[in-house]
Amino acid sequence: MPVDIDYCGVTDQGRVRQINQDQFLIATLHPAMQLQATSLPLQLPSPLLGRAAGHLLVVADGMGGHAAGERASLLAVQHLFQRLFHTPDCVCPAQKQCDNYYLQYLRQLVQDAHRCIIDDAAVHSENRGMGTTFTLAYALWPKLYVLHAGDTRCYRIRDGQAQCLTQDHTLARQLVEQGGMRPEDEADSRWSNVLWNVLGGHGGHCITVDAGVETLEDSDVILLCSDGLYRYLDETTLSDIVSQSADAAEACESLVALANARGGEDNITVVMGRFREIAAAEDSARSSLDSIPDAEARDPEDEDTKPHDMAT
Repeated sequence: MPVDIDYCGVTDQGRVRQINQDQFLIATLHPAMQLQATSLPLQLPSPLLGRAAGHLLVVADGMGGHAAGERASLLAVQHLFQRLFHTPDCVCPAQKQCDNYYLQYLRQLVQDAHRCIIDDAAVHSENRGMGTTFTLAYALWPKLYVLHAGDTRCYRIRDGQAQCLTQDHTLARQLVEQGGMRPEDEADSRWSNVLWNVLGGHGGHCITVDAGVETLEDSDVILLCSDGLYRYLDETTLSDIVSQSADAAEACESLVALANARGGEDNITVVMGRFREIAAAEDSARSSLDSIPDAEARDPEDEDTKPHDMAT
């Protein structure tokens, strides 16, 4: 069943920070063909895109002195983009694979992005210790694959209710899980900003990458954001604004504006996609191959279609 998606992404410096260390990415992956020569009436060279196969949302929140955090988040998102651009068949195979296939491949991409940051910091000593959170949602309808490190978050909003699909990798969250802190004290704890797991940082060559699979439903909204947003807006506020907005662009702008109005002490980034299942008859996102004119029926009496007499 085809799906229509209303996307938007917004990043904002906030009211206090001097630079924006957040990065985001929204991408649609297609099977493609570069047509170089043909007898068909097409303009050449002609890139042809098939129906969208997968949809990607990413948010990264960098950390480090000076511009190091900005570079860490840029390296992570840029690495992912380049790998997917050059090997799209790994996440858009001809036939759908099992869930574990996609989770393993995407987890390896995140691990490789981590090593990319570590290697870059080894060359540029002034950036040693730079790191970034990283949250990725890959939709291959109706499945959603979520991978995560740090404290950026992925929410699913369904029937007016927001549910966080990721778990913060902070010391405060660890204390709550171990019984050393009450859940209601977590948000205001001094340990809520202390991360034990990020890409890069002072860690080794491996990190923890949480990974999970969800099943999407018609009209679901997937929203990724940095802590500069959710520290000011609870789940009820998130779902209310998204539900009341005419489209993804209006929702994102309203969310960022409210976070700024409530303090804006950090960079603020939000990306979202609203998924709507559509009947095949309504599907307007047809493959560009559909634009190729149908061949007209040949008259069997045409000279070039007559069977040739092979008798001598």
